Amino acid sequence: MSDEAVEAVKESTTDTPLTELLKKHEAKALATHLDLHTAGDLIYHFPRRYDERGEHTDMHGLQVGEQVTVLAQVQSMTVKPMRQRRGNMLEITIGDGSGATLTCTFFNQAWRERELRRGRWGLFAGKVTDFRGKRQLNSPAYQLLSADATQDEAAEEIEEFAGALIPVYPAAQAMPTWTIARCVRTVLETFQPPKDPLPSAVRANRDLAGIGYALREIHRPSSRGALETAKKRLKWDEAFAVQLTLVQRRARAAASPGRSRPRSEGGILAKFDASLPYELTEGQAQVGEEIAADLAKPHPMHRLLQGEVGSGKTLVSVRAMLQVVDAGGQAALLAPTEVLATQHYRGIGAQLGALGRAGEIDGDPAGTQLTLITGSLGAAARRAALAKVADGTAGIVVGTHALLYEGVDFRDLGLVVVDEQHRFGVEQRDALRAKAATPPHVLVMTATPIPRTVAMTVYGDLETSVLSQLPRGRSPIASHVVPPEKPAFLDRAWRRVREEVQKGHQAYVVCPRIGEGAADEDVEPPSDNEPARRPPLAVTEVAPILEEGPLHGLRIAMLHGKLPADEKDAIMRRFAAGDLDVLVATTVIEVGVDVPNSTVMIIMDADRFGVSQLHQLRGRVGRGSAPGICLLVTESVEGTPARERLDAVASTTDGFKLSEIDLEQRREGDVLGASQSGKHSHLRLLSLLRDAKLITEARAEADELVGDDPSLKKYPELAASVAALVDEERAEYLEKG
Repeated sequence: MSDEAVEAVKESTTDTPLTELLKKHEAKALATHLDLHTAGDLIYHFPRRYDERGEHTDMHGLQVGEQVTVLAQVQSMTVKPMRQRRGNMLEITIGDGSGATLTCTFFNQAWRERELRRGRWGLFAGKVTDFRGKRQLNSPAYQLLSADATQDEAAEEIEEFAGALIPVYPAAQAMPTWTIARCVRTVLETFQPPKDPLPSAVRANRDLAGIGYALREIHRPSSRGALETAKKRLKWDEAFAVQLTLVQRRARAAASPGRSRPRSEGGILAKFDASLPYELTEGQAQVGEEIAADLAKPHPMHRLLQGEVGSGKTLVSVRAMLQVVDAGGQAALLAPTEVLATQHYRGIGAQLGALGRAGEIDGDPAGTQLTLITGSLGAAARRAALAKVADGTAGIVVGTHALLYEGVDFRDLGLVVVDEQHRFGVEQRDALRAKAATPPHVLVMTATPIPRTVAMTVYGDLETSVLSQLPRGRSPIASHVVPPEKPAFLDRAWRRVREEVQKGHQAYVVCPRIGEGAADEDVEPPSDNEPARRPPLAVTEVAPILEEGPLHGLRIAMLHGKLPADEKDAIMRRFAAGDLDVLVATTVIEVGVDVPNSTVMIIMDADRFGVSQLHQLRGRVGRGSAPGICLLVTESVEGTPARERLDAVASTTDGFKLSEIDLEQRREGDVLGASQSGKHSHLRLLSLLRDAKLITEARAEADELVGDDPSLKKYPELAASVAALVDEERAEYLEKG
């Protein structure tokens, strides 16, 4: 097929190759640069936004900087060479008959001289600029009126051009938005939409447009209202596909075989509960009952446990693990870092006491054994730990990703607890589950609060439990911004550290970077486009300055992820024991580190961290009876997005409110795992926050439809549509969660 002409196509469908519909070079560019190969690919490549030319403007009232559309007549034209570079410039003067004129310039487009002839009337749209006292439009969009048009026809052309919503597409340098728009128009001329996959009852219930109407109006909207109607339908399709997939998978999980791990009377769990020196919070007790009931079922539990920093999630998970051990199984707790894994190992060991030392001299024979597996274990210690895991002696196994390696074999893995699930890839979590003979129960824990609609969309096949209460005795955390316009505040911050140390407490100083030559740790970039600035502050730079300056005389140590494991462990032990006053650290302390005596945290370059990350970090203080304080040091000035983020963090400790702020200010991310698979995201229009009501409605319809027809046999077109939007790989991603 030549570039000059495309063979006539009677009708095209979503599967028709673009090579049959477009010029050869256009089809090749779309495939190469945007991975669009079929009519369906292009039709579902929705505009990112829409420009609106607006009503045409009286030329007397034009303002510099204004986006305008004017109805005018070509009065004169000149072509002249450009002074600063090669090429020529076409300059035309247009007027509306009132005496007002405007200059339009086109660069290296002398061919337009043939159509922009003197006397032609047209509509010209663009931004008004000023050049040497003359108002002008640079390379305006224009539409010339038909020379022989009647007055009514001319009025209709004017209305269509001036009121048009112009689609702006996600584009590539070799395939700009206006070329994509032209290709879409060509395809739409022959495109026959598929049979509407959405059941007519659902369309009627939710007042949704037909698919054909929606696909045409999303690209060539006849009005703002028609565009919103089209968007609503296409957003619904995205939300409904995800919710149907999750509801189906939850239904299949509820029916899949697992192994019941019921609670037993007089077992380790009962002894553990009796030994606790405090009562469970109401939330811990309630969530504990939900998990206990799940574990007793002959189908694998798949539950998400959300809890604010310090809400007691670990205790809830320990009680679940003990129930499984009582039932003859083993439990594994997967932690993202060695620091956190070691902290969990010691913390759980302290909680269990003699119940975690069965077989040892001071152990309770009715208890179990606790084992730690990390990458830094010596050969002999590793062999001993692996033997305990393999023969079942170790009822509870705590570890990092080292648990996933070949050679770590469980006798009877009954429960997998994943801490801070966002730190693990899908494949890593799934690899641990695969070590069980029958699908194990799974408890996923996170201290990063998740907005309801995000949880519904990303974790919709998990049952969700929320711990919102803090344990009795926990103190509130006060947060304040230390801004650049008040330098005295930073001096006061260091004095506050000294005051807390004098009271017998300890402090953290957090920096975004390790130091020269070391890779940065897990720091989220700011969401706004900020100008170039100095490198973020580093632990190895800040610690010596503090030792010699404002914190001179205090016992200071550095902690970051590049230190050897035994050195990190020794530093944490010293800090936990009170042998250090100040820990200058990276985000390695973000999760799980529990030193109740720490009361103050200073976060340097706080604007370099994300909202949720700041919330996690400050949760390291105020974990005892003394109140905590978190000081957010920044060079961001008032009114900038970065400063607004920090002000939001300082204003509330409500993690769910902060998670919504975080989501609003950041890219929502690909909830279907495209970042993992390297494929496109298929949530093109749906916003997890703005479309909360629609997502909730889609969930309700999905529950009802799957309840009546679990495999969607009555709706083959719908099943095919869901498979196209949420392919098998993404469905597995959602299931693995």
